[in-house]
Amino acid sequence: MNYSESVLLGSEFRSAIAFQPSTATVLRRSTIPWSHPPPSAFFGGWKRNRGLRLEKIPGATLLGITSSSRQQAMGSNGQPIPDRLAVVTGANKGIGLETARQLASHGVTVILTARDEKKGTDAVESLHHVGFSSVVFHQLDVRDPASVASLADFIQNQFGKLDILVNNAGASGVLVDVEGLEALNIDPESWLSGKATNIVQGVIRQGYEDAITCLDTNYYGVKRVTEALLPLLMRSASGARIVNVSSLRSELKRMPSESIRNELNDIDNLNEEMIEKLLDRFLEDLKNGRLEAGGWPMMLPSYSVSKTVLNAYTRVLAKRYADMCINCVHPGYVKTDINWNTGVLPTEDGAKGPVMLALLPSGGPSGCYFDQTTMAEF
Repeated sequence: MNYSESVLLGSEFRSAIAFQPSTATVLRRSTIPWSHPPPSAFFGGWKRNRGLRLEKIPGATLLGITSSSRQQAMGSNGQPIPDRLAVVTGANKGIGLETARQLASHGVTVILTARDEKKGTDAVESLHHVGFSSVVFHQLDVRDPASVASLADFIQNQFGKLDILVNNAGASGVLVDVEGLEALNIDPESWLSGKATNIVQGVIRQGYEDAITCLDTNYYGVKRVTEALLPLLMRSASGARIVNVSSLRSELKRMPSESIRNELNDIDNLNEEMIEKLLDRFLEDLKNGRLEAGGWPMMLPSYSVSKTVLNAYTRVLAKRYADMCINCVHPGYVKTDINWNTGVLPTEDGAKGPVMLALLPSGGPSGCYFDQTTMAEF
């Protein structure tokens, strides 16, 4: 059995947080105060790697990976293993690309992944052109088990471990008449509050197949990648970090059904089987035109549900892997393709939350939801 076969089986920290965490929230003490620590507290001792180039292997573009001048552990390929290694999915543009850039700026070796090989390679080269040489491209389609297994094999063969996983790849789950949407000129507040639900009915179409794609990317895709990479994350000497990029639409208060809210907030009994039965129910109601009667959100329903259950999955993982820091984050209303560029924040701001959580110090929070860089209620 090879490695891929084996894995397929199977704004800153606040010193005072305004709410009391529920029993679902796992908080761990740290020797670093929760007021925003200086960069040395998060990143002290890490060095930008220098001087190593790895050979190209199928499926990967290895461009200028470097190692520190001090002696390092060696991988199975005879190459030094970087102090910190991160995977960022869906990183050829937008928040994913900016997350990769910011991680690289902190001396992290980043495996930038994208479904489209040319777009991913171009993204890596764009980072190299501005001085971030410790970035690697590897093709990844989170919906394709063989593609996921190929990434896991690559990391195993080249590095033997993984420290950070940022699950950023996502799909909106709808088809949009972009010109019609632009003509409506909907203000950001209407998008954020949900008031735009009725306004956009004529320009946004939610189909069953679109919903399948959305759920298979935003929930099952995250699960697929995470499960494949968990054996590598468990080998992290610095303590693994998993960051699931979520959405404001994930918040339980936006779910109309009280019973669904209660199911997803029952951390003592929550598990993947419960989550996936709920998704089956959602798809059945969608197919039968019963979304509103079933208590599901009517604004971007598939996307909203996918991100809500992604948060639930984050909590399940955090409870199961107590030695890791596993969190989810709403990056803010960022101007990206997934919201048809209706957002207001730049990608630089959108990446701040994911990067902060990816670089948490030992003993940092786990099983939590963040609104940008502030801990919030699920």
